[in-house]
Amino acid sequence: MSTLINERDLASSRDCPVIDGQRQVQHVAPRSADVGGIPVNRVLPSRQRRLVGAWCFLDHAGPAVFKGGAAGLRVGPHPHIGLQTFTWMIEGEVLHRDSLGHEQVIRPGQVNLMTAGRGISHTEESVPGETHLHAAQLWIALPAADRHTDPRFDHYPELPHWRQASVELTLLTGEFAGHRAPTLAFSPLVGLDLTSRDAATLRLPLRHEFEYGLLPLEGGLEIEGDTFVPNELAYLGRGRDDVTLGLPAGGRAILVGGEPLGEEVLIWWNFVGHSKAEIAEAQRDWEAGSERFGSIPRFDGERLMPPPLPWKV
Repeated sequence: MSTLINERDLASSRDCPVIDGQRQVQHVAPRSADVGGIPVNRVLPSRQRRLVGAWCFLDHAGPAVFKGGAAGLRVGPHPHIGLQTFTWMIEGEVLHRDSLGHEQVIRPGQVNLMTAGRGISHTEESVPGETHLHAAQLWIALPAADRHTDPRFDHYPELPHWRQASVELTLLTGEFAGHRAPTLAFSPLVGLDLTSRDAATLRLPLRHEFEYGLLPLEGGLEIEGDTFVPNELAYLGRGRDDVTLGLPAGGRAILVGGEPLGEEVLIWWNFVGHSKAEIAEAQRDWEAGSERFGSIPRFDGERLMPPPLPWKV
């Protein structure tokens, strides 16, 4: 990723307008990207929407099938600061390795959460023989007060899940409808997976102070008469107490939300920071092979390197 983004652009756009008594929903189109040889649809960040609460990055990878001996996902060593990487696995298996020494395979229905804090590096690759990949990869910006926290890695093989009509709900992080996820968070957040066996309409309670986005991963999505195609983010804004949505048979969507950080957030390459200076320092440290980001000796491949900074330091 090579974009520089700050939160000032959002200062006046968290509250979707009300027209004829109905609160509008913003359509955020995806753009195509390639991550480790896998095509993805990226909806955050974009020019239309930079963050949703502290969620600052959202890639929908797959569904992909590897044929003809294709190796699958392979992302070489790369660094992070100031964020948490959040992987929700839907299909396939991926091996995570990091500079703290963790090696963890993530399987469907599980979350990998890596807190970068002051600095960490990691790799991601499909396990040998794996032929499928389907996942949502998100980043969460750490508040300024927590941006230098110690790096860590957490794996969550079990998460709260329940059924409402023909929809199965899995709580990925935060609290929702009386359920609480064990997932580590540094700011008020929620993440929820919704999977429909049959066509269904359901009402979701929302927190008035949160801003929310809904992304259909499989099948479309209808929100109060407004239709969204797969990979098109529905930004709900804040100020809502609930939302009514329709899912088709076999549909799947993810809800993300949280309190706006109210802080300047900068994103450049794989770094999230609160000033250009700290991002520039991180980039220099990675390029110089600093001990700050450690190493991953069991990965056979070159380190990924960033493009030149887009500003003078």
